[in-house]
Amino acid sequence: MNRLPMHNALKHLGWLEGTWRTISPGEGQYPTLKGFRYEEEIRFISIGQPMFNYESQTWHPEKKNPMHREVGFLRVIPETNKVKLILAHNFGVTSIEEGHTEGMNVILESTGVQRMSEGTKDPPVVKLRREWKLDGETLEQIIYMATTTTPDLTEHLRAKYSKVITGI
Repeated sequence: MNRLPMHNALKHLGWLEGTWRTISPGEGQYPTLKGFRYEEEIRFISIGQPMFNYESQTWHPEKKNPMHREVGFLRVIPETNKVKLILAHNFGVTSIEEGHTEGMNVILESTGVQRMSEGTKDPPVVKLRREWKLDGETLEQIIYMATTTTPDLTEHLRAKYSKVITGI
């Protein structure tokens, strides 16, 4: 699909459009997990509506095997600073995150996390918080997670990215 003109409602988030890749491996941690590193590519693609098509793919920095994938839409409520992120994750979870923009920051918190009845890992994720922050030409993403065994939002992922392709 060819890139479509950016909808006016996305103009204040135009800085997100394009493909972002980790500058150096991101760091993953959680009280119930062994720390890990990952590479990631994130794409925000204009589809001519008040939303971006969103894709994220991670892979192991040395082995290069795929790790996590999520796809969905980052939707903007026109004439507001409100945003919604609707995602399907490859490990059997869907999430709806809602939030707002503040300048070059996007802050989202889940309003719903659902998982398949079989084939997902325990403990279940019950809450997510995601922050994207642009500092100069560097995008930082921090993801916090809560589970049934760690009920407080706790930092899970942190990575910095540079834009490798502008408007797709």
